[in-house]
Amino acid sequence: MTMARQRLGRRGEDVACAELEARGYTVLHRRYRTRYGEIDIVARHGGVLVFVEVRARGSGRFGHPAESVTAQKQQRVAAMAESFLGREGVADSVCRFDVVAVETDVEPPRVTVYCDAFRPGW
Repeated sequence: MTMARQRLGRRGEDVACAELEARGYTVLHRRYRTRYGEIDIVARHGGVLVFVEVRARGSGRFGHPAESVTAQKQQRVAAMAESFLGREGVADSVCRFDVVAVETDVEPPRVTVYCDAFRPGW
């Protein structure tokens, strides 16, 4: 991954965290590592544990950021969430999957939060 992409990803996560906190989420973890990859953000919103996939784009050239959360990516995020639930001993938690799209080609960045964006097959 190039440094520019890493910076964009980190900025996207920073912007996403600020937006989520403004909406009443409590961020518990950022970049939580599992053997399947990294969960961008784990948060609590009300009584719900929320796994958040952040997608940041510097231009609309490749479409809207949320469009890049494919079925395959959803499966990976679900596997990472399952790992988190077991490792943290919170397997009985009510949880959901949100996607935060961050468009950085405008200032301030445009942020769209998709609550309950997808549901895993477990």
